[in-house]
Amino acid sequence: MTVVSGKQRSNPVSHSRRGLVWLLPPLVVVVVFFGYPLVLVAGQSLTTDAGFGLGVWAEVLGSAEFRDAAIQTVLLALGATTGCVLLGTFLALVIAFVPFPGARTLSRLVDTVLAFPSFLIALAFTFLYGSAGVFGAGGFLYSPWGVLLAEVTFYTPFVMRPALAAFGQVPGVHLDVAASLGARPGRVLWRVVLPAALPSLASGACLTLLLALNEFGIVLFLGAKGVTTLPMLVYGKGIVTFDFPAASVVALVDVAISLLLYGSYRVLAGRGRGAAVDAA
Repeated sequence: MTVVSGKQRSNPVSHSRRGLVWLLPPLVVVVVFFGYPLVLVAGQSLTTDAGFGLGVWAEVLGSAEFRDAAIQTVLLALGATTGCVLLGTFLALVIAFVPFPGARTLSRLVDTVLAFPSFLIALAFTFLYGSAGVFGAGGFLYSPWGVLLAEVTFYTPFVMRPALAAFGQVPGVHLDVAASLGARPGRVLWRVVLPAALPSLASGACLTLLLALNEFGIVLFLGAKGVTTLPMLVYGKGIVTFDFPAASVVALVDVAISLLLYGSYRVLAGRGRGAAVDAA
């Protein structure tokens, strides 16, 4: 007869209750600090003069102001992401594969820039390109091109960091074999290095697109004329004109787009980690 000790017995009910106890605190935090405000915003977006309805949604989504802000937001985010991917990939390639003094210091500097607030870049650009700045190119700074340049400057490290990590994990033997077979550096880069780093580059691009889509500090601080993005439209509707239902509609649309991009980023980031494990 086999005797099973109390320590060896497993009680599924007890484990289930214990797991529920550990789940409740974070669930309460999520519901109270994230879910409840979203419910309030959603309720506010359905508030009309006659009660509840979709009248505000139809009015906002059908307005030229919303369409222009949405188009400008997407164009700026896509332009900033494209610039960051091109510049960040180039700089990461130089740091990873071109030996020069100070490469490690420059890599550490990239990590430092990641901690800067976005308005600091806008402030620096004002000192450089503002009306009373060093170069005095005020007209350029307060245009969509000035906002785009500031966003590319600020968000490029968000592409460089995952690119540097990916390039550092490319096996050196692959590069040596490709070179021994007569492949030129450009072909090695195109056929060996970039494909191996593609998931990391894609995840960095998605993260940059997500952040640029919701950028508020740079646009607000520069005060660019004619530049109205969705976050700026939320600010204008909610803080300036006190049109809270309309501001809630724009905010919910922005949240929906952000969640979609965040989901894409998580998928691509997971693939990037899987590729890094395979390479290791």
